[in-house]
Amino acid sequence: MPISQYVSRAMEEGGWIRRMFEVGIALKAQYGEDSVFDLSLGNPIMEPPDEFHAELLRIAQAPTPGMHRYMPNAGYPETRQAVAETLSSETGLAFGVGDIVMTCGAAGAANVVLRAILNPGDEVIILSPFFGEYTYYIQNHQGTPVIVPTNAEFGLDIDAIAAAITSRTRAVMLNSPNNPSGVVYPAEDVVALAEALTQAEARFGSEIFIISDEPYRRIIYDGLVYPQVFPHYERTIVVNSHAKDLGLPGERIGHIAVHPDYSGKGELMDGLVFCNRVLGFVNAPALMQHVVRAVQDASVDVGEYQRKRDFLYDRLTGMGYSVVKPQGAFYLFPRSPLDDDEAFVAALQEYNVLVVPGKGFGTPGHFRISYCLEDRVLEGAMDGFSRAAEQYLS
Repeated sequence: MPISQYVSRAMEEGGWIRRMFEVGIALKAQYGEDSVFDLSLGNPIMEPPDEFHAELLRIAQAPTPGMHRYMPNAGYPETRQAVAETLSSETGLAFGVGDIVMTCGAAGAANVVLRAILNPGDEVIILSPFFGEYTYYIQNHQGTPVIVPTNAEFGLDIDAIAAAITSRTRAVMLNSPNNPSGVVYPAEDVVALAEALTQAEARFGSEIFIISDEPYRRIIYDGLVYPQVFPHYERTIVVNSHAKDLGLPGERIGHIAVHPDYSGKGELMDGLVFCNRVLGFVNAPALMQHVVRAVQDASVDVGEYQRKRDFLYDRLTGMGYSVVKPQGAFYLFPRSPLDDDEAFVAALQEYNVLVVPGKGFGTPGHFRISYCLEDRVLEGAMDGFSRAAEQYLS
Protein backbone atom coordinates (compact mmCIF):
# COMPACT_ATOMS: atom_id res chain seq x y z
CA MET A 1 0.00 0.00 0.00
CA PRO A 2 1.73 3.24 -1.12
CA ILE A 3 -0.10 5.54 1.32
CA SER A 4 -0.57 5.41 5.08
CA GLN A 5 -3.62 3.82 6.68
CA TYR A 6 -4.55 7.22 8.13
CA VAL A 7 -4.51 8.94 4.73
CA SER A 8 -6.38 6.06 3.11
CA ARG A 9 -9.08 6.19 5.79
CA ALA A 10 -9.31 10.01 5.66
CA MET A 11 -9.70 9.96 1.89
CA GLU A 12 -12.51 7.44 2.20
CA GLU A 13 -14.32 9.31 4.97
CA GLY A 14 -13.84 12.92 3.88
CA GLY A 15 -13.31 15.08 0.84
CA TRP A 16 -16.98 15.60 -0.01
CA ILE A 17 -16.38 18.83 -1.90
CA ARG A 18 -13.76 17.15 -4.06
CA ARG A 19 -16.04 14.17 -4.65
CA MET A 20 -18.84 16.40 -5.87
CA PHE A 21 -16.40 18.23 -8.12
CA GLU A 22 -15.50 14.90 -9.74
CA VAL A 23 -19.17 13.95 -10.07
CA GLY A 24 -19.72 17.28 -11.81
CA ILE A 25 -16.98 16.55 -14.33
CA ALA A 26 -18.58 13.20 -15.15
CA LEU A 27 -22.07 14.68 -15.51
CA LYS A 28 -20.82 17.51 -17.73
CA ALA A 29 -19.09 14.98 -19.97
CA GLN A 30 -22.37 13.06 -20.24
CA TYR A 31 -24.93 15.86 -20.54
CA GLY A 32 -22.92 18.92 -21.58
CA GLU A 33 -21.57 21.89 -19.63
CA ASP A 34 -24.74 23.97 -19.88
CA SER A 35 -27.01 21.19 -18.61
CA VAL A 36 -25.24 20.60 -15.28
CA PHE A 37 -25.62 23.02 -12.37
CA ASP A 38 -22.71 22.62 -9.98
CA LEU A 39 -23.30 24.48 -6.72
CA SER A 40 -20.79 22.43 -4.74
CA LEU A 41 -17.56 24.42 -4.88
CA GLY A 42 -16.84 27.75 -3.16
CA ASN A 43 -14.62 28.99 -5.97
CA PRO A 44 -15.61 32.66 -6.42
CA ILE A 45 -16.19 33.82 -9.98
CA MET A 46 -16.03 37.54 -9.22
CA GLU A 47 -12.90 39.14 -10.59
CA PRO A 48 -10.56 41.11 -8.31
CA PRO A 49 -11.37 44.83 -7.94
CA ASP A 50 -9.88 47.40 -10.31
CA GLU A 51 -7.42 48.56 -7.65
CA PHE A 52 -5.81 45.12 -7.65
CA HIS A 53 -5.36 45.04 -11.42
CA ALA A 54 -3.97 48.57 -11.43
CA GLU A 55 -1.37 47.75 -8.77
CA LEU A 56 -0.43 44.48 -10.45
CA LEU A 57 0.08 46.31 -13.76
CA ARG A 58 2.11 49.04 -12.08
CA ILE A 59 4.46 46.49 -10.54
CA ALA A 60 4.78 44.53 -13.78
CA GLN A 61 5.67 47.67 -15.74
CA ALA A 62 8.19 48.95 -13.17
CA PRO A 63 9.61 45.91 -11.36
CA THR A 64 11.92 46.48 -8.41
CA PRO A 65 15.25 44.61 -8.58
CA GLY A 66 15.18 41.66 -6.20
CA MET A 67 11.40 41.64 -5.79
CA HIS A 68 11.19 37.89 -6.48
CA ARG A 69 13.92 36.81 -4.09
CA TYR A 70 13.53 35.34 -0.63
CA MET A 71 12.39 37.71 2.06
CA PRO A 72 12.15 37.37 5.87
CA ASN A 73 10.06 34.29 6.64
CA ALA A 74 7.39 36.43 8.31
CA GLY A 75 6.99 38.40 5.08
CA TYR A 76 7.93 41.84 3.83
CA PRO A 77 7.87 44.37 6.68
CA GLU A 78 6.02 46.87 4.46
CA THR A 79 3.24 44.35 3.79
CA ARG A 80 2.97 43.33 7.42
CA GLN A 81 2.77 47.00 8.39
CA ALA A 82 -0.05 47.58 5.90
CA VAL A 83 -2.00 44.65 7.38
CA ALA A 84 -1.28 45.93 10.90
CA GLU A 85 -2.57 49.40 10.07
CA THR A 86 -5.79 47.95 8.64
CA LEU A 87 -6.34 45.81 11.73
CA SER A 88 -5.63 48.76 14.01
CA SER A 89 -8.29 50.78 12.19
CA GLU A 90 -10.82 47.95 12.32
CA THR A 91 -10.29 46.85 15.93
CA GLY A 92 -9.09 49.95 17.78
CA LEU A 93 -6.02 48.04 18.97
CA ALA A 94 -2.41 49.06 18.28
CA PHE A 95 -1.15 46.39 15.87
CA GLY A 96 2.39 46.62 14.58
CA VAL A 97 4.61 44.83 12.11
CA GLY A 98 5.70 42.40 14.84
CA ASP A 99 2.15 41.08 15.23
CA ILE A 100 1.75 39.83 11.65
CA VAL A 101 3.05 36.83 9.68
CA MET A 102 2.27 36.65 5.96
CA THR A 103 1.18 33.15 4.90
CA CYS A 104 0.11 30.93 2.03
CA GLY A 105 -3.58 31.64 2.50
CA ALA A 106 -5.73 31.00 5.54
CA ALA A 107 -5.25 27.23 5.24
CA GLY A 108 -1.49 27.64 5.47
CA ALA A 109 -1.96 30.08 8.33
CA ALA A 110 -4.17 27.67 10.29
CA ASN A 111 -1.67 24.84 9.93
CA VAL A 112 1.18 27.10 11.04
CA VAL A 113 -0.76 28.18 14.14
CA LEU A 114 -1.78 24.65 15.08
CA ARG A 115 1.76 23.34 14.63
CA ALA A 116 3.09 26.12 16.83
CA ILE A 117 0.69 25.74 19.76
CA LEU A 118 -0.25 22.03 19.94
CA ASN A 119 1.38 19.32 21.97
CA PRO A 120 0.44 15.71 21.07
CA GLY A 121 -3.05 14.98 22.36
CA ASP A 122 -4.06 18.60 22.88
CA GLU A 123 -7.71 19.23 22.07
CA VAL A 124 -9.12 21.83 19.68
CA ILE A 125 -12.84 22.57 19.85
CA ILE A 126 -14.52 23.09 16.48
CA LEU A 127 -18.14 24.13 16.10
CA SER A 128 -20.42 22.26 13.76
CA PRO A 129 -21.18 23.04 11.06
CA PHE A 130 -17.50 23.62 10.27
CA PHE A 131 -15.20 23.75 7.24
CA GLY A 132 -14.49 20.07 6.64
CA GLU A 133 -10.71 20.38 6.51
CA TYR A 134 -10.45 21.54 10.14
CA THR A 135 -10.32 18.01 11.50
CA TYR A 136 -7.42 17.15 9.20
CA TYR A 137 -5.55 20.35 10.00
CA ILE A 138 -5.75 19.51 13.71
CA GLN A 139 -4.75 15.89 13.20
CA ASN A 140 -1.84 17.02 10.99
CA HIS A 141 -0.22 18.29 14.18
CA GLN A 142 -1.17 15.46 16.56
CA GLY A 143 -4.11 17.34 18.02
CA THR A 144 -7.54 15.95 18.77
CA PRO A 145 -10.62 17.61 17.25
CA VAL A 146 -13.54 17.99 19.66
CA ILE A 147 -16.78 18.73 17.80
CA VAL A 148 -19.40 20.85 19.58
CA PRO A 149 -22.72 21.53 17.82
CA THR A 150 -24.09 25.04 17.45
CA ASN A 151 -27.73 25.80 18.23
CA ALA A 152 -30.71 25.42 15.91
CA GLU A 153 -29.91 28.75 14.22
CA PHE A 154 -26.20 27.81 13.94
CA GLY A 155 -25.26 30.28 16.67
CA LEU A 156 -22.78 29.61 19.47
CA ASP A 157 -23.98 27.32 22.27
CA ILE A 158 -21.82 28.71 25.06
CA ASP A 159 -22.95 26.14 27.63
CA ALA A 160 -22.08 23.27 25.28
CA ILE A 161 -18.67 24.77 24.56
CA ALA A 162 -17.96 25.27 28.26
CA ALA A 163 -18.97 21.68 29.00
CA ALA A 164 -16.56 20.40 26.33
CA ILE A 165 -13.50 22.19 27.75
CA THR A 166 -11.00 19.95 29.56
CA SER A 167 -7.49 20.32 30.92
CA ARG A 168 -6.26 19.33 27.41
CA THR A 169 -8.20 22.06 25.57
CA ARG A 170 -5.73 24.27 23.75
CA ALA A 171 -7.92 26.25 21.36
CA VAL A 172 -11.39 26.95 20.06
CA MET A 173 -11.70 27.55 16.32
CA LEU A 174 -14.24 30.13 15.16
CA ASN A 175 -15.29 30.75 11.57
CA SER A 176 -17.52 33.79 11.16
CA PRO A 177 -19.11 34.45 8.72
CA ASN A 178 -19.41 30.70 8.76
CA ASN A 179 -18.76 28.23 5.99
CA PRO A 180 -21.22 26.55 5.38
CA SER A 181 -24.08 28.35 7.19
CA GLY A 182 -23.28 32.01 6.46
CA VAL A 183 -24.06 32.86 10.10
CA VAL A 184 -22.18 35.74 11.77
CA TYR A 185 -21.53 35.21 15.48
CA PRO A 186 -22.70 38.39 17.27
CA ALA A 187 -20.44 40.36 19.59
CA GLU A 188 -22.39 39.34 22.70
CA ASP A 189 -21.73 35.67 21.92
CA VAL A 190 -18.03 36.36 21.40
CA VAL A 191 -17.95 38.13 24.78
CA ALA A 192 -19.71 35.18 26.43
CA LEU A 193 -17.25 32.76 24.83
CA ALA A 194 -14.32 34.83 26.07
CA GLU A 195 -15.74 34.75 29.60
CA ALA A 196 -16.23 30.97 29.45
CA LEU A 197 -12.65 30.45 28.27
CA THR A 198 -11.25 32.76 30.94
CA GLN A 199 -13.12 30.82 33.63
CA ALA A 200 -11.85 27.52 32.21
CA GLU A 201 -8.27 28.81 32.16
CA ALA A 202 -8.56 29.71 35.84
CA ARG A 203 -10.06 26.30 36.62
CA PHE A 204 -7.43 24.27 34.78
CA GLY A 205 -4.44 26.59 35.06
CA SER A 206 -4.06 26.56 31.29
CA GLU A 207 -3.93 28.87 28.26
CA ILE A 208 -6.71 28.52 25.70
CA PHE A 209 -6.53 30.35 22.38
CA ILE A 210 -9.29 31.47 20.08
CA ILE A 211 -8.23 30.81 16.48
CA SER A 212 -10.54 33.00 14.41
CA ASP A 213 -10.68 31.99 10.75
CA GLU A 214 -11.87 35.12 8.93
CA PRO A 215 -11.61 34.85 5.12
CA TYR A 216 -15.24 35.98 4.76
CA ARG A 217 -14.96 38.91 7.17
CA ARG A 218 -15.74 41.47 4.46
CA ILE A 219 -18.40 39.36 2.73
CA ILE A 220 -21.18 40.49 5.05
CA TYR A 221 -24.73 41.63 4.31
CA ASP A 222 -27.66 43.79 5.33
CA GLY A 223 -25.52 46.60 6.71
CA LEU A 224 -24.01 44.44 9.44
CA VAL A 225 -20.63 45.41 10.88
CA TYR A 226 -18.29 42.51 11.50
CA PRO A 227 -18.09 41.69 15.25
CA GLN A 228 -14.34 41.66 15.86
CA VAL A 229 -12.96 38.99 18.21
CA PHE A 230 -9.68 40.74 19.10
CA PRO A 231 -11.14 43.40 21.43
CA HIS A 232 -12.75 40.77 23.65
CA TYR A 233 -10.02 38.17 24.24
CA GLU A 234 -6.27 38.61 24.59
CA ARG A 235 -5.35 35.09 23.47
CA THR A 236 -6.88 35.58 20.02
CA ILE A 237 -5.04 34.57 16.86
CA VAL A 238 -6.66 35.49 13.55
CA VAL A 239 -5.98 33.60 10.32
CA ASN A 240 -7.16 35.29 7.15
CA SER A 241 -6.77 35.33 3.39
CA HIS A 242 -7.63 37.49 0.39
CA ALA A 243 -9.24 34.56 -1.43
CA LYS A 244 -12.72 35.96 -0.98
CA ASP A 245 -12.55 39.70 -0.34
CA LEU A 246 -10.18 40.33 -3.26
CA GLY A 247 -11.25 37.33 -5.35
CA LEU A 248 -7.80 35.71 -5.23
CA PRO A 249 -8.31 32.07 -4.18
CA GLY A 250 -5.62 30.78 -6.51
CA GLU A 251 -2.95 33.20 -5.30
CA ARG A 252 -2.74 31.72 -1.78
CA ILE A 253 -2.05 34.97 0.04
CA GLY A 254 -3.06 35.47 3.66
CA HIS A 255 -1.76 36.26 7.11
CA ILE A 256 -1.68 35.42 10.80
CA ALA A 257 -2.35 38.22 13.30
CA VAL A 258 -1.63 37.87 17.03
CA HIS A 259 -3.30 40.09 19.63
CA PRO A 260 -0.84 42.95 20.22
CA ASP A 261 -1.33 42.83 24.00
CA TYR A 262 -0.87 39.07 24.46
CA SER A 263 1.81 38.63 27.11
CA GLY A 264 3.42 35.65 25.37
CA LYS A 265 3.44 37.30 21.97
CA GLY A 266 7.22 37.33 21.45
CA GLU A 267 7.65 33.61 21.97
CA LEU A 268 4.50 32.82 19.99
CA MET A 269 5.60 34.96 17.04
CA ASP A 270 8.99 33.26 16.99
CA GLY A 271 7.23 29.90 16.94
CA LEU A 272 4.89 30.94 14.13
CA VAL A 273 7.75 32.17 11.95
CA PHE A 274 9.70 28.97 12.60
CA CYS A 275 6.71 26.78 11.73
CA ASN A 276 5.98 28.81 8.60
CA ARG A 277 9.47 27.86 7.46
CA VAL A 278 9.77 24.22 8.51
CA LEU A 279 6.29 23.20 7.35
CA GLY A 280 7.51 24.09 3.87
CA PHE A 281 5.45 27.19 3.25
CA VAL A 282 8.70 29.17 3.87
CA ASN A 283 7.00 32.47 3.12
CA ALA A 284 3.95 33.85 1.34
CA PRO A 285 4.21 34.48 -2.43
CA ALA A 286 6.41 37.51 -3.05
CA LEU A 287 4.45 39.10 -5.90
CA MET A 288 1.16 38.92 -4.03
CA GLN A 289 2.75 40.45 -0.95
CA HIS A 290 3.85 43.42 -3.08
CA VAL A 291 0.38 43.83 -4.54
CA VAL A 292 -1.92 43.36 -1.56
CA ARG A 293 -0.15 45.83 0.68
CA ALA A 294 -1.47 48.59 -1.60
CA VAL A 295 -5.08 47.33 -1.69
CA GLN A 296 -5.88 46.52 1.93
CA ASP A 297 -9.03 48.63 1.79
CA ALA A 298 -10.33 47.23 -1.51
CA SER A 299 -12.93 44.50 -1.92
CA VAL A 300 -15.09 42.79 -4.48
CA ASP A 301 -18.67 44.03 -4.87
CA VAL A 302 -20.39 42.44 -1.86
CA GLY A 303 -23.74 43.68 -3.18
CA GLU A 304 -23.51 41.13 -5.99
CA TYR A 305 -23.22 38.28 -3.50
CA GLN A 306 -26.11 39.67 -1.46
CA ARG A 307 -28.25 39.78 -4.61
CA LYS A 308 -27.45 36.13 -5.32
CA ARG A 309 -28.19 35.21 -1.70
CA ASP A 310 -31.57 36.93 -1.85
CA PHE A 311 -32.47 35.19 -5.11
CA LEU A 312 -31.66 31.74 -3.75
CA TYR A 313 -33.11 32.27 -0.30
CA ASP A 314 -36.39 33.63 -1.64
CA ARG A 315 -36.78 30.90 -4.25
CA LEU A 316 -35.86 27.99 -1.97
CA THR A 317 -37.98 29.08 0.98
CA GLY A 318 -40.82 29.66 -1.47
CA MET A 319 -40.49 26.00 -2.48
CA GLY A 320 -40.70 24.91 1.15
CA TYR A 321 -37.06 24.40 2.05
CA SER A 322 -36.04 25.31 5.60
CA VAL A 323 -33.05 27.69 5.49
CA VAL A 324 -31.36 29.94 8.06
CA LYS A 325 -30.79 33.19 6.15
CA PRO A 326 -27.05 33.80 5.74
CA GLN A 327 -25.57 37.05 7.05
CA GLY A 328 -22.30 36.66 5.18
CA ALA A 329 -20.00 34.38 3.12
CA PHE A 330 -21.57 32.90 -0.02
CA TYR A 331 -23.26 29.67 1.05
CA LEU A 332 -26.71 28.46 2.11
CA PHE A 333 -27.10 25.47 4.39
CA PRO A 334 -30.71 24.24 4.06
CA ARG A 335 -32.19 21.38 6.01
CA SER A 336 -32.41 18.24 3.89
CA PRO A 337 -35.97 17.06 3.19
CA LEU A 338 -34.61 13.57 3.87
CA ASP A 339 -32.94 12.59 7.13
CA ASP A 340 -30.25 11.00 4.97
CA ASP A 341 -28.59 14.05 3.42
CA GLU A 342 -26.43 11.87 1.17
CA ALA A 343 -29.57 10.34 -0.30
CA PHE A 344 -31.07 13.77 -0.98
CA VAL A 345 -27.86 14.99 -2.59
CA ALA A 346 -27.96 11.90 -4.81
CA ALA A 347 -31.60 12.66 -5.66
CA LEU A 348 -30.65 16.20 -6.77
CA GLN A 349 -28.01 14.72 -9.06
CA GLU A 350 -30.85 13.06 -10.96
CA TYR A 351 -31.75 16.62 -12.01
CA ASN A 352 -28.09 17.51 -12.70
CA VAL A 353 -27.86 19.71 -9.58
CA LEU A 354 -24.77 19.27 -7.42
CA VAL A 355 -24.57 20.29 -3.76
CA VAL A 356 -22.56 18.96 -0.79
CA PRO A 357 -24.08 16.82 1.98
CA GLY A 358 -24.07 18.31 5.46
CA LYS A 359 -22.14 15.39 6.91
CA GLY A 360 -19.10 16.84 5.12
CA PHE A 361 -19.38 19.79 7.53
CA GLY A 362 -20.07 17.77 10.66
CA THR A 363 -23.84 18.39 10.48
CA PRO A 364 -25.83 15.59 8.83
CA GLY A 365 -29.36 16.37 7.76
CA HIS A 366 -28.41 19.50 5.82
CA PHE A 367 -26.73 20.30 2.52
CA ARG A 368 -24.54 23.16 1.36
CA ILE A 369 -25.17 25.35 -1.66
CA SER A 370 -22.48 27.67 -2.97
CA TYR A 371 -23.72 30.79 -4.76
CA CYS A 372 -20.46 32.46 -5.81
CA LEU A 373 -21.42 31.38 -9.31
CA GLU A 374 -22.77 32.70 -12.58
CA ASP A 375 -26.47 33.60 -12.48
CA ARG A 376 -27.20 31.08 -15.22
CA VAL A 377 -26.02 28.24 -12.94
CA LEU A 378 -28.14 29.42 -10.00
CA GLU A 379 -31.18 30.01 -12.20
CA GLY A 380 -30.70 26.72 -14.03
CA ALA A 381 -30.64 24.78 -10.76
CA MET A 382 -34.07 26.03 -9.70
CA ASP A 383 -35.96 23.46 -11.75
CA GLY A 384 -34.10 20.61 -10.07
CA PHE A 385 -34.69 22.05 -6.60
CA SER A 386 -38.36 22.55 -7.42
CA ARG A 387 -38.83 19.00 -8.66
CA ALA A 388 -37.02 17.62 -5.60
CA ALA A 389 -39.25 19.75 -3.36
CA GLU A 390 -42.36 18.41 -5.05
CA GLN A 391 -41.09 14.89 -4.51
CA TYR A 392 -39.89 15.16 -0.91
CA LEU A 393 -41.56 18.20 0.68
CA SER A 394 -45.15 17.83 -0.50
